[in-house]
Amino acid sequence: MPHSLSGMTTRRRRTSRAVGTLAVVLGDQLDPAYLHVLGLDPGRDVVAMMEVPSASTDPPSHVQRSVLFLSAMRHHADALRQAGWRVAYRSLVSDDGLRDFQQTLGGLIADLEPREVACIEPGSHGVRAQIERACAASDTTLRVAPDPHFLCTTDAFADWATGRRELILEYFYRQQRRTLGLLLTEDGKPVGGSWNYDKDNRKRFRDPPDPPPVARFDPDAVTRQVIADVRRVLPDLPGRVDRFSWPVTRAQALTALDDFIENRLALFGDYQDAMWAGHHTLYHALLSASLNLKLLDPREVCAAAIAAYDAGRAPLNAVEGFVRQIIGWREFVRGVYWHAGEGYARLNELDQHGALPEFYWSGNTDMNCMRHALDSVLDLAYGHHIARLMVTGNFALIAGVHPSRVNDWYLGMYADAVEWVTTPNTVGMAMHADGGVVGTKPYAASGKYIQRMSNYCAACRYDVRKRTGDDACPFNTLYWDFLIRNEARFRDNRRMAMSLRNTARLGSAERVEISISARATRDRFGVGPVGAGA
Repeated sequence: MPHSLSGMTTRRRRTSRAVGTLAVVLGDQLDPAYLHVLGLDPGRDVVAMMEVPSASTDPPSHVQRSVLFLSAMRHHADALRQAGWRVAYRSLVSDDGLRDFQQTLGGLIADLEPREVACIEPGSHGVRAQIERACAASDTTLRVAPDPHFLCTTDAFADWATGRRELILEYFYRQQRRTLGLLLTEDGKPVGGSWNYDKDNRKRFRDPPDPPPVARFDPDAVTRQVIADVRRVLPDLPGRVDRFSWPVTRAQALTALDDFIENRLALFGDYQDAMWAGHHTLYHALLSASLNLKLLDPREVCAAAIAAYDAGRAPLNAVEGFVRQIIGWREFVRGVYWHAGEGYARLNELDQHGALPEFYWSGNTDMNCMRHALDSVLDLAYGHHIARLMVTGNFALIAGVHPSRVNDWYLGMYADAVEWVTTPNTVGMAMHADGGVVGTKPYAASGKYIQRMSNYCAACRYDVRKRTGDDACPFNTLYWDFLIRNEARFRDNRRMAMSLRNTARLGSAERVEISISARATRDRFGVGPVGAGA
């Protein structure tokens, strides 16, 4: 079944081997407890870890994302060796480091001749398939264990999702709260009387914010060597590496967690949707990369936030909103990824075929909001969820970019990007290419939303009050064109009713003017035609 990864092959080796189990540890599986979950013995078994260029080139990866993964992997391998494990490590500069993942694993199997290969379930369909093919080619048994990191198994999510007409996050989140017993009173009611405090979490800054600085981790000798290797082997990766400061060890990740809880959690809720020029991180956590690499466990992250609430150091709206991101949204999109199957990444329900503008890679655009959002990505491999969804994602959606091109960009350009989380967030949430599986409405917005939640528009060369013309805000032009193009498609969507009523008020001449202006805007930014064949 597409949602389950718990099966195993039944092949047997023909002869006994010196190596019992070859345990494949992937770059986003850096929890030492995984080896014990697999039941491994350091005296008999070998850990395999592999750096392969294709992980950074298909799609192109931000240089900081590649450095983060590889540095964290090398630190993890060193820690395993110090703990007595044998580690077969293939780096970018190894003799066979220029082969792809499947070939590299096949080479290790041929060299070590293990009795079996074992791994924790991978975070992508493609990696799982490569491991299976490498084992099948050598007639080696493959054993796959469920990932204990997550709070909802893929089978449990499938049971919840089966038979539902729509997969509504709020319902899943409430079930998660009850199952995990988080932020509940003794009689099982939500603490504070409400399940969700999102209505309190949409404040914008009236004056310039003054958030405390985020904890930085200067590159150590291992990370500096990774940077040198990446520059030599993969010199053409996008992004800038000079400001690299991501946590690359569990100790650093725990420091980052403490820093967020102590210094930014209290105002995280109020301003989690706000944006401000010159401030990329604001009161956000910046913990998703450490969580996705398994340097942090979601249980300890939620426990730390709830402890801050219990101690009176953070308000309920901040803690509930943060916990919802961890046990609700993060688990929800993983469940969607496995439940929907391999074809999900190729969905294009809105039939959009435009090109991704070059400025997504360079940041060279005269739209102030886009330039600020893209500078954050290029400098830090980071952008908070509103910058991702309502600026870079919103533009791609209303401009008519092909969703797979957008998905490749998101998968490559953010430090926390891994396939199980990026694909539903991009294909479903940002691009509405799944027809409403993840989001019941497309997250399309005009420049007025960006003006309301940021100070970007005041310094922009475009006029946020205008819909058409050379100086009109491109978000306005493209938003109304998007609604006109999809008017019939969204007619039965209750959440689009107000937008469609406003669209219906447009006269025929105004519709033509918007369509012509939108076509010129797409051409100017290199998107081109929206329709098939673009």
